[in-house]
Amino acid sequence: MNEWLTDAYQIEQWTRFELRLQGPASGNPYRDIRLAAHFRHRNRVLEVDGFYDGDGQYCVRFMPDTQGIWTFETISNAPELNGIKGTLNCTEPAPGNHGPVCVDRIYHFAYADGTPFYPVGTTAYVWHHQGEELENQTLNSLANSPFNKIRMCVFPKHYDYNHKEPAFYPFQGSPEEGWDFDSFNPAFWRHLERRIQDLLDLGIEADLILFHPYDRWGFASMSAETDDFYLRYAIARLSSFRNIWWSLANEYDLMSSKSSKDWDRFFRILLECDPYQHLRSIHNWHNPEIHYRSNLHWYDHGKPWVTHASIQHHDLKFVREWRELYRKPIVVDECRYEGDMNHGWGNITAERMTECFWEGFTQGGYVTHGETYLHSDDVIWWSHGGTLRGDSPGRIRFLRKLMEEGPRLDTSSINFKWDAFVGCAEGEYYLVYFGASRPSYRVLPLPEGNRYTIDLIDTWEMTVTRLEGEYGHNSRVNLPAKPYQALRIMKLNEGEEKA
Repeated sequence: MNEWLTDAYQIEQWTRFELRLQGPASGNPYRDIRLAAHFRHRNRVLEVDGFYDGDGQYCVRFMPDTQGIWTFETISNAPELNGIKGTLNCTEPAPGNHGPVCVDRIYHFAYADGTPFYPVGTTAYVWHHQGEELENQTLNSLANSPFNKIRMCVFPKHYDYNHKEPAFYPFQGSPEEGWDFDSFNPAFWRHLERRIQDLLDLGIEADLILFHPYDRWGFASMSAETDDFYLRYAIARLSSFRNIWWSLANEYDLMSSKSSKDWDRFFRILLECDPYQHLRSIHNWHNPEIHYRSNLHWYDHGKPWVTHASIQHHDLKFVREWRELYRKPIVVDECRYEGDMNHGWGNITAERMTECFWEGFTQGGYVTHGETYLHSDDVIWWSHGGTLRGDSPGRIRFLRKLMEEGPRLDTSSINFKWDAFVGCAEGEYYLVYFGASRPSYRVLPLPEGNRYTIDLIDTWEMTVTRLEGEYGHNSRVNLPAKPYQALRIMKLNEGEEKA
């Protein structure tokens, strides 16, 4: 077949173009039919895999990243799907569409158009497996929250407080009769796509967890061939969403059926099959204190296919060390959760949850929120979504505003004393956080020759108070001798008067 589609499609930069075609429905189209398309812009060609969507429907999705005219042509072993050609006119993005998030300046993130992105995430692992009413409640909660990223699983989850069956399963079959691992369930994938689009409409990144160990259905122990088959299908269906991040696993080191070579292979599949090179990482369970005493260890975030380090650890003082070790953005995606759960990882105070964000951010890293308050309806945010009940999200919103008002922070070479966490744009801007310490004053070792203004920040009460006067090298600053205070120190330029 060699057919030109007569209409030129109009498509906004970084949005999804979808070519839907009718083709063979007999046999096993998931396995038997190969479909891809070449998208060409001037001298650049991207090959994009298509997928079977059931009922004889085949689909190729494409996210153009460059404005102008693109042409495409399909490639298939099915004659009726092969050689179909067309044209796209990619137009400028609408307001609010900044493209996918990428690594920026080694340790940070920005959208494709250069707009800085500060990940302020949360976790609700299987919120999209809870049914229409609760899922819509979750989306409403997110719309009124400070969070711009959410960690969520593809597969359903079996764990404490997670014993209900989901509405959809990723493969054809049932828990009672078993699974046909050669055939996907399009209803499951369409529902997942709808929820990813809902997040995109809210400006929220979907940090999508591709594997996890908490399973009673057999999805955590599929064969290597099925794992690869599933990964390629997920990439073909989902990579055209600009708000996707790939997290290969939640607590990968609890999945004993998979080896380090398996995880390397999965990363290579993401690298080879995702035309847009979305962010890629993997999340641990064991911590460094354990692996120093045994043969357990983290996945090496220094490998070139890992874009950023996704870390589970309760102690944020290591963020600076991890930055120096990996020279990549550090996202502490799990540092224990605000709540009152029986598990030790799920019962820290709102004050400590907020403190974790400040400790991570002032060292040039990023932190993800979690909430595990038990409730009579058995709906817990960390897994099911629903309603946020904790006191930390408001304080995290306050911090996010401060983050977005200032420069992106790196670690300082100046010693502000051992109990202070300090991020800076060296010489120009310092954010000094004292956490649970309660100093009554501090002598600041600021660079000589510069003049600074100082704002006293109460991170719990969410107040900012400009201190009187100007400050310089070894200036003394009086403090209120209570916890959760910070200083925002900003350089005055030559001739500039204090505001």
